[in-house]
Amino acid sequence: MSESSSGTWAEIFTPRYATVTLILCLGVALFAFNAFLASTALPTAVQQLGGVALISWALTLYLVLAIMGGAGAALMKQRLGSRTALLVSAAVFLVGTLVAAQASSMPQVLVGRCLQGLGEGVVAAICFALIPELFPPRLVPKIFGMQAVIWAVASFGGPVGAGLLTELVSWRAAFLANVPVVLIFAAMVAFVVPGKTQAVVDSPGFPGVRLLAIGGGIMLVALAAVAQPLLAAALLAGAAALLVGAVLLDRRSRVPMMPAGAFWPTSVVGGGLLINLLMSMAGAISGVYLVLLLQQLWGWGPAIAGGVGAVMAVAWSFSAIVVANVKSYATRKVLIRTGPALIGLGLLGVLAGLLSGQLAMLLVGQVAIGSGFGIAFGYLNLSVMEAAPAGDRDRASALVPTTQSAGNAIGAALAGLAANSAGYASATTSGDIRSAIVPMFVLGASVAGLAFIVALRTTGLMRGQAGGASFASAE
Repeated sequence: MSESSSGTWAEIFTPRYATVTLILCLGVALFAFNAFLASTALPTAVQQLGGVALISWALTLYLVLAIMGGAGAALMKQRLGSRTALLVSAAVFLVGTLVAAQASSMPQVLVGRCLQGLGEGVVAAICFALIPELFPPRLVPKIFGMQAVIWAVASFGGPVGAGLLTELVSWRAAFLANVPVVLIFAAMVAFVVPGKTQAVVDSPGFPGVRLLAIGGGIMLVALAAVAQPLLAAALLAGAAALLVGAVLLDRRSRVPMMPAGAFWPTSVVGGGLLINLLMSMAGAISGVYLVLLLQQLWGWGPAIAGGVGAVMAVAWSFSAIVVANVKSYATRKVLIRTGPALIGLGLLGVLAGLLSGQLAMLLVGQVAIGSGFGIAFGYLNLSVMEAAPAGDRDRASALVPTTQSAGNAIGAALAGLAANSAGYASATTSGDIRSAIVPMFVLGASVAGLAFIVALRTTGLMRGQAGGASFASAE
């Protein structure tokens, strides 16, 4: 593995790679900052435009369309080429931003959010697909480390920046903050990203049924997150049927959207994507509920509670940077196994901190969760890219961010079902809330434990050869 472990941080900023690094970072920044910009500005928009009942749909529809766009991104890249696909999807995102920013009613905001989600889903997926195409394997961990840093910055700077723009200018200005970033991103893509390199032998067509099944499944998941327990269970069962059906239908398709064996732990690619999904599901519990619980149980304000919630993102970024210089292939496999274990232990630590009122214990749990993602995700995703055959590499790479988004949505819905079944929605005292959240965190730790078991199997399938030597730009 000497070839894939000799890269340095300085190399990704050399003239050869600096522009491409910036493009990929801008693509991630669009997704990361937009999530915080929208969630901060939307409450003010609702007050001005009315339609408070629609505010949750502004987030839900964005997520659903982003996952659908990400699922079809590999086929779009195959048909149009990387450059055109990114420019088209960036244009869709830009139009959605302008529609939302100029909206005179909440339904118009929803239309804009749908276009934003669709465009950004494709952008994020293609940016991931370009990593093995434009970088040799030795630099891939550094790229994932940079992306983790962007998420950490977004978790702090996004809400602050959006809040200032909303208060000092307007909520529309918070949305329009995306415009210069999109334009810079598009200009750089037009000059740097390669176009269509070869003719498509099999025209992909439009995978309408599969995309509708995926979108419908995620929509049911989103509805389950706010439904009563019995209805939520039924909605999740329907979502599972649609999502599993989409995967099975894709396997039978002449031109699939997903790599062979996706989400089935009999290969490194399938097992890696499954671990990615399960880890995201587990981490969503703390990510979605912790800030709210700190306000409910400890009486903290949004700013302090949000700062504690962001500790996970900081730990993720720091640990990703630390392990980006790992040279041993055996150590890489250890990191992939250790990540889910840390997430599970961290969730139990956060629960113990909330129940006991011990801030130090809670912070240790948050650091463990973030570190679990930071040490494992980069090498897990690199292993998926390396193991994927050349014809499946675009599909495997593009599916990574889509899988993370789907895992976050499913995890949040399962957490809500577990907590509400234990009486969280009707809890009126701190004691009732503490009792209700125990099943939620135990469920998350169990999902992380399942990810650990799959990681043991998947890393056992890995071989020590430099599979990434087949990357297009490997030297």
